[in-house]
Amino acid sequence: MTSITLICIGKMKEKHYIAAAEEYIKRLGAWCRVEVCELPEVRLPEAPSDAQREAAMKREAAAITAKIPRGAAVIAMCVEGNELDSVRFSGEVQRLAVAGGSKLCFIIGGSYGLHDSVKAEAGLRLSLSKMTFPHHLARVMLLEQLYRSFQIAEGGKYHK
Repeated sequence: MTSITLICIGKMKEKHYIAAAEEYIKRLGAWCRVEVCELPEVRLPEAPSDAQREAAMKREAAAITAKIPRGAAVIAMCVEGNELDSVRFSGEVQRLAVAGGSKLCFIIGGSYGLHDSVKAEAGLRLSLSKMTFPHHLARVMLLEQLYRSFQIAEGGKYHK
């Protein structure tokens, strides 16, 4: 069975996001085991300098790297990543699951994104859209696309 780890900067607090994420994690249980690892976002002043943002992302990167499962295929969610349609994403998930020994690790950064060192470790950089979304909504969107990807791979009716 495929094992998926979502490493996320920031704790989800909004009940509607939590409920949606839990629903997709429950649905994914038919195909994989999902573990969500929430790491704290480094606090920054109201208008941080470039150096402060860089230092914060570097600290977050160290925490992220420590949580990546050994041997997992790493996918960094970042704005400059590849945009895939759902069918291509499904193919990538299946390919990476095989290449990563059935372990996938998706990483969602905080408000300022991911440090370059995390992106460099990723075998795939993925963008959900050119639009900007709250990172908690991005988590729900990623979980939905993972569910859809398994449905596509199985030939299910969910994807139209």
